[in-house]
Amino acid sequence: MTDSRDWFPSQDEPNPMRAAQAGMKPTLPKRFYEAAGVEERDGLFHLTLDGRVAKTPGKNALAVPSLALAEALAGEWMRQGAEIDPSTMPITRIVNSAIDGVAQRQAEVVDDLVRYAGSDLIFYRVSEPARLVQSQDLAWNPILDWAKQCHGARFTLAEGVMHVTQPEEAMAAIRAAIERINSPFALAALHVMTTLSGSVLIALAHASGPLDADAAWAAAHVDELYQESVWGEDYEAMERRRRREADFRAASEIYRLVSP
Repeated sequence: MTDSRDWFPSQDEPNPMRAAQAGMKPTLPKRFYEAAGVEERDGLFHLTLDGRVAKTPGKNALAVPSLALAEALAGEWMRQGAEIDPSTMPITRIVNSAIDGVAQRQAEVVDDLVRYAGSDLIFYRVSEPARLVQSQDLAWNPILDWAKQCHGARFTLAEGVMHVTQPEEAMAAIRAAIERINSPFALAALHVMTTLSGSVLIALAHASGPLDADAAWAAAHVDELYQESVWGEDYEAMERRRRREADFRAASEIYRLVSP
């Protein structure tokens, strides 16, 4: 058996985003294997390194229900160079957190996602400048329309940052939508997308609705993109966003690969 606890810290907490980003070591370990592959056992697809079945940091089998997802995992391991860099392996990190953390505490993850719906990014609007108002409306109103049409959830909007309490019926509808996601891998992926976007509605609309990954990521950054159009781009901010986008797209891919 080959386990990854020396490079991926233990991820037995229920928050997939914190687990996915946890503790990267400054000194990277040397690559110790030549080939990464996939082996099917008992209906699951296991990551193998030089033919040995890999394990998570929690010493669970690094196995997933989808051949395509297992191949994506193996691809991350094959793309490593002379050193193993966990920061370039978002699919592996999210899968580890799903197996070691989310699978045992799905109810906690659901509760956390529902809390996002209580103060979702897209509820809070500006009153000016007009161009930003228009950008928010164009990006966010279709998501609210989708939530209303598909889930019967009608939310209350507010100007500024003062908290507004959302209707209980709308919150219950979003909880029901999230609770229908039974796969810990899909739930972990949804949580990562929610945390990175600041919006469970953006994440849900992308995961099961009309929003593709490009539109979802853009919707999560309407305000930032507007500020950059006015003041110019900040290199460090753009690099941070680029890294976060890679994690968002990895989570999106995991959700797609494990969903029927």
